[in-house]
Amino acid sequence: MSWEAWAAVATILLMAIALWRQLGGPDTVLLGGLFVFMTLGLFSKGAFPTTAELVSGFGHEGVVTIAVLFVVAEGLRQTGAMGLIAGPLLGRPKSIFGAQARLMFPVAGLSAFLNNTPIVAIFIPVVRDWCRNTGHSASKLFIPLSFAAIMGGSCTLIGTATNIFVNSMVQDSQAQGQLVDVSIGMFTITWIGVPATLVGIVYLLAVSGRLLPDHGSDIVDPADARRYTVEMLVEPGSSIDGRSIEQAGLRNLPGVYLAEIDRSGERLVAVGPEQVLHGHDRLIFAGLVESVVHLQRIRGLIPATDQVFKLADPRPNRQLVEAVVSASCPIVGTSIREGRFRTTYNAVVIAVHRNGQRVADQKIGDIVLRAGDTLLIETHPRFVRIHRNSPDFFLVSAVADSNPVRHDRAWIAGAILATMVLLAGTETMRLVHAALGAAGLLVLTRCCTAEDARASISWRVLLAMGAAFGVGRTLDSTGAAGFLASGLLDVCEPMGAQGLLAGVYLVAMGFNSLVGPVGSAAIVFPIAKAAVLGGYDAAGPLPFTPFAITIMVAASASFATPISYQTNLMVYGVGGYRFGDYVRVGLPLNLLVMAVTVILAPLIWPLQAG
Repeated sequence: MSWEAWAAVATILLMAIALWRQLGGPDTVLLGGLFVFMTLGLFSKGAFPTTAELVSGFGHEGVVTIAVLFVVAEGLRQTGAMGLIAGPLLGRPKSIFGAQARLMFPVAGLSAFLNNTPIVAIFIPVVRDWCRNTGHSASKLFIPLSFAAIMGGSCTLIGTATNIFVNSMVQDSQAQGQLVDVSIGMFTITWIGVPATLVGIVYLLAVSGRLLPDHGSDIVDPADARRYTVEMLVEPGSSIDGRSIEQAGLRNLPGVYLAEIDRSGERLVAVGPEQVLHGHDRLIFAGLVESVVHLQRIRGLIPATDQVFKLADPRPNRQLVEAVVSASCPIVGTSIREGRFRTTYNAVVIAVHRNGQRVADQKIGDIVLRAGDTLLIETHPRFVRIHRNSPDFFLVSAVADSNPVRHDRAWIAGAILATMVLLAGTETMRLVHAALGAAGLLVLTRCCTAEDARASISWRVLLAMGAAFGVGRTLDSTGAAGFLASGLLDVCEPMGAQGLLAGVYLVAMGFNSLVGPVGSAAIVFPIAKAAVLGGYDAAGPLPFTPFAITIMVAASASFATPISYQTNLMVYGVGGYRFGDYVRVGLPLNLLVMAVTVILAPLIWPLQAG
């Protein structure tokens, strides 16, 4: 190898060590590797990529697609559309085993026919909210979400871009007369993908509950946390009108509990899970501010005070704010209603917290304010800026992610999503084209604001993906990738045709962890083709179909690192994972899927030279 190839290999090893020891996130490490390649001048001569080519990954169609899909997912989250779709599907399992089973099977099925990247992007906020409802740890579910999507994508030709990419290389080779009698249809890979997916899901159900970290609920309940009493009204004719408390998903909510029900002046206390809810019921909840935010997002619940409907700003444009009343506030010593709080501040008090205790047994409007009271307010986003330095309040702060859900636009968001999926699934439009249109429509139809759309994009994921393209291109162009892959295949060839098949799988799987699925397939395909056609067997060339299918599966089904597939990167941060979590759970899964592929492929497509 040239010195450039050795330098590339050494840099890759240092990057792997940095990720393993958590010296930096994937974005930091990959950008650092790209900087090293540029500094060493590995792009400056001969066939090596130019500087523009090294950074071209940041404008790659895949990176742009992921960015736009974050916006699509935000629009679905803001309207509650995905929760409406996924709620009945996911249910309310009582165990991690049940939660994982309810999650992985549908995700794998959807990923077989839709690109798995948008599936994960859309399910991330759904799973997060689902965990808040059920009390399960999200860290037990995000890696299974990603792994199920990856495995499901290996069940059909259109499940992943990698499958389509490999098939296009097969077709190019056939056009050049290099490959004959190779036919890969929509469900050719299904013979391997479905058994591998079933084995993988069974494995994850058996071990991931123990091997994955448990970060608990993201809603904390310290002894000194601010607790509020909040009144919510059951909206007549809504999805929870006529359902029991348990069926409505209002039982065992983390950080909040249903204290009583006020039904036409009759107080129902110590209500059981079988209690049926009626329209206009006033539900009195007690809990933390984070839990109150979640109550505001439940479909069928609206604030009990009619004052919120009298504010000038449309409700979807509002947010919750906490404000501590100062002694100089002009309405101290008077009730909220008498002090005309809404008129004075263009804001509505939702709940009051006083001296470590929640203020209960009074309607909000009848509470007499005291200095030091903490108010939970629904108001316009400008309230914080206007009153940050106001003498009326000691402290004013916005409650994160507290914008009301636009339930009335859920059907619009769902229709936009269905159209995007239909156009991309039928290849009427490229995914990036359909996703851009969907994101634009979600903003234009006010399913989410432009500000929320910009804020929803995870720049760390995009930076990591863009840098990974440049790193992979350098590894390929310096000859390091081809040298290492050829050496491993030379070792495997003496073990026969099935040994060669296993070698192809190992090389593709290994390079997927370094250069990504498409880069891995691009490196391994010509090497496998040369080995098969280059007189490997005295009786003639081997059939190439099992090798093509093996490359499809191996180039995508790599689970042992967070950078091996974009969906792994997407859940890396939100799940609070470490690099070792992927190795501990994903490496055995890599070997299981490899065993299924290497055993079944020769049985389905016999490795007989001809």
